[in-house]
Amino acid sequence: MFEEHLKFYQDFPTPGIKFVDIIPYLQDRKVFAEVTDAVGKLVTAPSVACPEARAFLFAAPLLIADCDVDNIILFRKRGKLPYSGNDLQTIEIMKEYGADKLIYRNSDIAAGKAEDGVFHVSIVDDVLATGGTAEGIAKALEATKLVIDGKEYGVKVNEFIFIVELDGLNARDRLSEIAPVYSIARV
Repeated sequence: MFEEHLKFYQDFPTPGIKFVDIIPYLQDRKVFAEVTDAVGKLVTAPSVACPEARAFLFAAPLLIADCDVDNIILFRKRGKLPYSGNDLQTIEIMKEYGADKLIYRNSDIAAGKAEDGVFHVSIVDDVLATGGTAEGIAKALEATKLVIDGKEYGVKVNEFIFIVELDGLNARDRLSEIAPVYSIARV
């Protein structure tokens, strides 16, 4: 149903990459509302982690959607996330066209709700290709230990939710070892 709204660009941003353009979802109020609603129905955690930048567009509306999301954890590129002290954490990710780094703040995780000593997080991203970004985020989150008021808290990824999944790249199998994987559209 949602696949018909997508646009595709071959050899962008580099040769051999087929870029999936999800911007048409943002150009139609009804489609955007339906996509946001579909994502909201899949989220089971009170916190949502999302890498820049297109995932922000689909994660932020969950704060006012009919779901239990009340916290967003942003993963940004270097120099884009203000911080104080030693709050920043850096992770390396492997995208389909090369290595990259993302930054997140422990304080953003701590801003969420913990249950039984664990912060539960859903990862929302725009496109599932090779899965390197989502896997890097999940592993970093699950390795995070926060000490708040003398008590140690862990982080658990409940699920991965993608706006679009590219079939044939086997990323779903790789990520399923960490948590369930859901996609709104598959191409």
